[in-house]
Formats: sequence, structure tokens, C-alpha cells
Amino acid sequence: MPPADHRSALAPLRHPAFRFLAAGRGVSTLGNGVAPIALAFAVLDLTGSLNDLGLVVGARTLFNVIFLLFGGVIADRLPRHLVMVGSGVLSGCSQAVVATLVLSHSASIPALMVLSAANGTFAAFALPASSALMPQTVPEELRQSANALNRMIGNTTQILGASLGGVLVATVGSGWGLAADSASFLLSALLFLRVRVPIAPAPAPASTDADVQDADASTDTEDTATPSPTPQAAAGKRAGLISELREGWQEFASRTWVWVVVVAFGFINAALAGCASVLGPAVADATFGRSWWGGVLAAETAGAVLGGLVALRWRPQRLLLVGVACVGAGVALPLGLALHIQVYVLAAAGFLCGMCLEQFGVAWETSLQQEVPGDRLARVYSYDMVGSFVAIPVAQVAIGPLASAFGVRDTLLGAAVVILLGTLAMLAVRDVRTLRVRRADGAPDRAPDGAPGGPLPDTAAGGELPDPVTG
Repeated sequence: MPPADHRSALAPLRHPAFRFLAAGRGVSTLGNGVAPIALAFAVLDLTGSLNDLGLVVGARTLFNVIFLLFGGVIADRLPRHLVMVGSGVLSGCSQAVVATLVLSHSASIPALMVLSAANGTFAAFALPASSALMPQTVPEELRQSANALNRMIGNTTQILGASLGGVLVATVGSGWGLAADSASFLLSALLFLRVRVPIAPAPAPASTDADVQDADASTDTEDTATPSPTPQAAAGKRAGLISELREGWQEFASRTWVWVVVVAFGFINAALAGCASVLGPAVADATFGRSWWGGVLAAETAGAVLGGLVALRWRPQRLLLVGVACVGAGVALPLGLALHIQVYVLAAAGFLCGMCLEQFGVAWETSLQQEVPGDRLARVYSYDMVGSFVAIPVAQVAIGPLASAFGVRDTLLGAAVVILLGTLAMLAVRDVRTLRVRRADGAPDRAPDGAPGGPLPDTAAGGELPDPVTG
């Protein structure tokens, strides 16, 4: 079999593990494109209260954040694809209960909050596992292409899901949208079950002088050497949960560019989530209609698909700098909602927002996978997600009262300012501006003028700030 052409944008699809992982994420994203629209309008139909809607969606995000760190430890201990299978099955069952309550007209806000919290808990174990599993499915030189393809497949299915969600809510009701989300979780679990990746070698313990002497004595007896411990055996020797969390924190905190971006995205994600999950549906209900809100979200995801196509072909050496600079375009959607522009123009603003944010998503995942050791990557992802998501439930709960106090328009304008300031804070970090993509041989790419690329420090220069993940 001839070697794969690593220059091909579709080269990751030659690897079965990547195909099943991307397909499973695509199927679950299809349902998740429907779910936010269906849940939002189910709550609005039930009570008509923005505060209640904020409580329901905030409960999911809060419990997701609470359990993300544990999810990262579990994903570094156990086979990651099996963690995702378990999460998919439990999430599918919880969404099935939500759909049943809505369809039977027996739903209540407390019940929806409890079930949303359960769903957020189950998702907390899948998110770090999925992100850390992806680089195991392809060779190192294909990671940027694989990240772009994986996200593009997910974004394409999100377009279909958001469009389907708007149609379902407007025709047969919110309950059937939630039922579709439940089915997508269960189907994705079957696909994740088919993912097979090589077992990563366990990290070697620190050597002692006695170990060195033993190793020297055994160089001529290779046939009788003790085999390397399996990851499962190594896991049994680990010190415990707190020690593993501390180890993950050291990897996270030692890189200034990582923690600054995460902190900044804590504010940016809060602003975006408050607009998309609470204020957006309210503005749609009052102006252009529910089904069109699904179209706006679909346009945003279509922009992300185009952004993925761009990321497949465009390979800037300072990938992270390009991605962070693109985050500033996230102001387009809250500004459009605040100014009550025509829905077609609003869809175009959403398209621009999605295209630019996708550049950041690919850049961020590729940079983390390049710089963080694979056996600790899930824990670093979990700290990333906690920092990125921790303010989202606060924003979702508080956005309704803020809109009541200051007005929807001013609250949306405030969200746009938060996104802009967060982008500027990230760009102020030196390592965000200088980090270069590393070649497959481990060396940084050369600059366009032929000068060697800048260093790839394990620790950032002092006095700078950090970032996290998008969904």
C-alpha cells in the first residue's frame, strides 16, 4: 500500500479510528443543534420567563463545569472511547426523559433543571475524552487537517440540526426536537464503540541510580526483559485523584499563553452564551420569529464550515495568532441583535462570526496537542474547559435580570464590548503572537523569509496573559 499523501486535506479520513470518531461527534452534534432551540422554546412555552430559561440552561452548564476536572482524570486513566460511549448512553437516556415530559405536558421547571444538570454531568466526561482522543487517531503531521475536518463535519451537522430544530419547533413542537437529540446520543455511542487507537505508552517514572545499574546489567538479556507496564497497570500505581489533578494543573499553569487565553474565553464564552441561549430567542420571539432564529444559528454554523475549509488549506506559521485575532469578529452577532438589523443581515453577521471563531478553534486545538504531552492532555483540556465555561452558567442565569434592568439592547452591546476586550487581552500575550507550528520532525517551521522560526517554549515569558476552548 503506498504511503498516504500527508499534503491531502482529506488524508485523515484514511484512518478508520478518525472516521468513527468524527462520525460519532457529527451525529451527536446533529442532535445538539436541535436541542438548544427545542429546550429554549419548551421553557418559554411553559412559563414565558427569561429567568426560568436562564435557570434551566444554567443548571446544565454549572454541573458540566463542576465535573469537568473529574472527567479529565477519568479520560487520562481509562480508554477514552469507552468513556465517550458511557457518556453517550447516559445522555441519551436523560434527554429521552426530558422529551417524554415535554410531550406529555408534564414538564416543570424544577424537573427540567434536574435533568439538565444530569445531562451536563454526563457531557463533562465526554468533552475532555473526545478532545484528547482525536490526536491519537492520526499521525502527528495530520493533526491540523484532522482538527479542521473533525470540526467541519460537526459544524455541517450542526447546520442541519439548527435548521431542523427551527422547523420541528415551529411545526410539531419542542418535545420531538428533544427526542431527536436523545436518539443522536445513542447512535453516537455505537460509533464511538468502533474507535480503536494504539495504546499510548505510560510515562516512565524518574530513574534512580539503582535503576540505571539494573538497566546496564540487562542490556545483553533482551529476551528476558520485563515488558513495559500497560496504561491500566500504570493507572493502578498512580498516587490518586488529587495528585493527578495537581499534575494536570502544573501542565496547564506552566504555559502563560494557555491560561491567559482560557481566562479571556471565560468572559467571551459567557457573553456569547448569554446572547445565543437567552437573549437571542427572546429577540426572535419579539421580532422575526422562531423558525428564523434557527436559520440564524444555521448561518453561523455554515460560516464555521467555511472556516474549516479555510483551515484545511491555509497553514500560517503563527497559527495561534491568526486564530486569536479572528475572535474579535465574534462581536458581529450581539451587535446585530442589539441593532435590530434585518434578519438576512443578521444571518450574514452570524456567518462571519462562525467563520472567524472556527479559525480560533482549529488553532487552539492544534496548539494544545502540539505542546502538551499526550498522557496529560485530557486533564489540560479539562482545566481549559472549566476556565472557559465557568462563567457561562452565571451569565445564563444573570442575563435575564440584566436585560430587565438595563434593557435587552444595552445588555447585548455590553456583551460585544466584553468580546472585544477579551480579544485584545489575548493579543497582548507575547507567546500568543510568536508560537509557531512545529513540523513532523519536531522543529518549528521556518519563517517566510527563511529565518528560523521562533522557539516553542514550554513555559511562556512572564508578565503575559491566557485562553480556552469553544465547544
